[in-house]
Amino acid sequence: MCAFPVSLDRPLAVLDIESTGISPRADRIIELAVIRLEPDGRETPAYWLVNPTIPIPIESTAVHGIAYEHVKSCPTFAQVAPKVAAFLDNCDLAGFNAARFDIPMLSEEFMRAGVAFDADSRRVLDAQRIFHVKEPRDLSAALRFFCGIEHTDAHGAEADARATLEVLRGEFRKYPDLPQNMEALDRVFNAVDPFNADRGGRIRWVDGEMTINFGKKKGQKVRDLVRDDSGFLKWMLRGDFPLDTRRLIQNALDGVFPPPPGGAASQQTSDGN
Repeated sequence: MCAFPVSLDRPLAVLDIESTGISPRADRIIELAVIRLEPDGRETPAYWLVNPTIPIPIESTAVHGIAYEHVKSCPTFAQVAPKVAAFLDNCDLAGFNAARFDIPMLSEEFMRAGVAFDADSRRVLDAQRIFHVKEPRDLSAALRFFCGIEHTDAHGAEADARATLEVLRGEFRKYPDLPQNMEALDRVFNAVDPFNADRGGRIRWVDGEMTINFGKKKGQKVRDLVRDDSGFLKWMLRGDFPLDTRRLIQNALDGVFPPPPGGAASQQTSDGN
């Protein structure tokens, strides 16, 4: 085992979370793994599988392989929170995209459980941020990587369009296994989620019903909101939402609901929640 290259003055907890979704406030932790690295190099692993107490969407199960039936008999996060907090005591935190996802998700769970956890006092080592800083993925970096050309007029529209064309040519030279027609390319790189009622996924099909997929109303059926809380839907119409989202909401308020995609209801119901 290689020595850790950073000098530690207190333990470092390297963590990873699998969850019901990507919203720290609305979603819940399902799986938490932590490796606690001591300043003297000792490593101690810990692992928790928890009942999120809310349904696990089928698309989340497709990512991490955990359905509700796998965790329904597990303890909740509130039940394991004291042990998790003790394991993380006095630790700095590390992960991949931890600053944007894992740490906010963990903080929300501790808050709901009523267990003290001061994330702001922890220093953070995020492998993704190092990767993005050292290996930038902007247009200038792509032109340099694929074409060996410096982008001297970055952010000029004409020069950026020309650079993009050259990058595309360079990508197809470097990756000969890429599809060679637009239909296949669009299908591979712009896959449409069949459970999204709108393009952005703000409204999703759940059990054959259009369902809100963000904020405090997440999980509530649009049909029920038309009846019980039309003010929220009217707020969406006035808000900064894409046209296709607003059109779905306006149609719903007018009593017009599109049919669900084929098989959506049966697939969602079979998720085991």
